[in-house]
Amino acid sequence: MKQFRTLLVALALTIGTTGFVNAQSKVAHIASQELVESMPAYKAAKGEMDKLNKTYDAEIRTMVLELQNTIKKYSQEAETKTDEENLKRQQEIQATEKSINDYRQNALQDLQKKEIELMKPIYEQARTSIQKVARAQGFEYVLDSTTGTGVIMADGKNLMADVKKDLGI
Repeated sequence: MKQFRTLLVALALTIGTTGFVNAQSKVAHIASQELVESMPAYKAAKGEMDKLNKTYDAEIRTMVLELQNTIKKYSQEAETKTDEENLKRQQEIQATEKSINDYRQNALQDLQKKEIELMKPIYEQARTSIQKVARAQGFEYVLDSTTGTGVIMADGKNLMADVKKDLGI
């Protein structure tokens, strides 16, 4: 009975070790962010986002400059106006400041929506290609080796060159 238990434990350890070795050989890695940033569609989307951001920034700067000019003008005229007029002007300035802040918030929301709209298909294309290449090469798992993702060491198969080839880049 004791020999049978020992044989059973030895057999379990052998099977476990073999499974562990096989699992290790079926793991690959890729720096997904680096892959995405090398894609021409990403570069085009980034250019479009930069252009849109510059447009919003220019509009906000223009609005702020107009507000500053109005504040300067009202400050110079304050002594010649009645308290009621000065109060009305102060409320006008506050309303303008609020509208600039609202515009800034809407611009940020629009930029976020546009970024999601432009980037989602790019990330999906990269993911699909990674899966295709990994399956073709028999990998069960692909780890993201982008800096900061938690992968400390990635000595296994790097799929970057194969995925770039699949994407035509």
